[in-house]
Amino acid sequence: MKTTTDLGSVTSEKVEVTAAVVSRRERSARFAQRNGALLVLLGLGLVMSLTFDSFGTASNLSQIAQQASFYSLLALGMTFVIFTGGIDLSVGSVFALGGVLGAWGASHNPLLGLVLPLAVCGLFGLVQGTIVARTAVPAFIVTLAGLLFARGLLLVLTDEGAITFKVPEGSWFLTLAQGSFLGLGYTVWLAVLLFAAGMLVQYRTSYGSTLLAIGGQPLAADLMGLPVARSKMIAYTASGMLAGLAGALTASYTASGVTTLGVGLELTAISAVVLGGTALMGGSGSVLGSLVGMLLLQVIANLINRLGLTDSNWQAVVNGAVLIVVATAQIYLSRVQARPRKAIG
Repeated sequence: MKTTTDLGSVTSEKVEVTAAVVSRRERSARFAQRNGALLVLLGLGLVMSLTFDSFGTASNLSQIAQQASFYSLLALGMTFVIFTGGIDLSVGSVFALGGVLGAWGASHNPLLGLVLPLAVCGLFGLVQGTIVARTAVPAFIVTLAGLLFARGLLLVLTDEGAITFKVPEGSWFLTLAQGSFLGLGYTVWLAVLLFAAGMLVQYRTSYGSTLLAIGGQPLAADLMGLPVARSKMIAYTASGMLAGLAGALTASYTASGVTTLGVGLELTAISAVVLGGTALMGGSGSVLGSLVGMLLLQVIANLINRLGLTDSNWQAVVNGAVLIVVATAQIYLSRVQARPRKAIG
């Protein structure tokens, strides 16, 4: 009887040890998934500061933040779309379209240069969101068609790129992206405010939890009576508006509507979102993580330039590599967290 009790005690201790080990593994996996991009960003920033004297200067860091501020708006919209388990492949073309519309509008009236891209690109996102939400057509197909449509419309408006709309000198539209406050461009402060608002939406509103529920358990969300279709439509509309806004701000920065911008930019936005810890299949993620992911991509781009790899194609190579590595790592970390605990007898 004593032997049986001892064996039972030993077995119980083994189970407790196993549970503790598994629990630590789950916590480590969850921490790596949520904060991996931030740790890499801090580590890479430290290494580059020690390697390159000019990396840590205020002007260089301000330039990185300025560049990230434009693209981060696309990542913000993409985050909410991916929360639902969807994807928006059109943001690069919509970004370029917003830039052309912004420059054309600003050549007539500065306010029109801001309102027109928001209205047209927001409507574009609404149409895509409605198709995705109300039909069985996958978001991949809908937004791929949207990519082609937006790029085609852009070429029609500019006579196949032969026409470049210019923003008049002295227009206050130019100050939107060329002005600064406390050493940082207005676009940086705007990106901070929009991401703060995005965090409030995610953590403090029912809409944020609804998006995550749709991405995590779409059938259950529908059975619970959540506004699935409406939530998706809002997410895609916001993605279109933010892409249009980013394009308009770029037009303000360059003082023109450049038709060649935005090619492959959807990959950059998706990479930043996934790198920031948002699951590509939806259901979990972080708005703040997407901002960290975009900053990391811009720091990597800065490193590429310092290494003398000035060809822009290298950035696409890096983005593609980062996306596949991080997506694979996320799947592994998710499996670690979901792995059932097995007792050792």
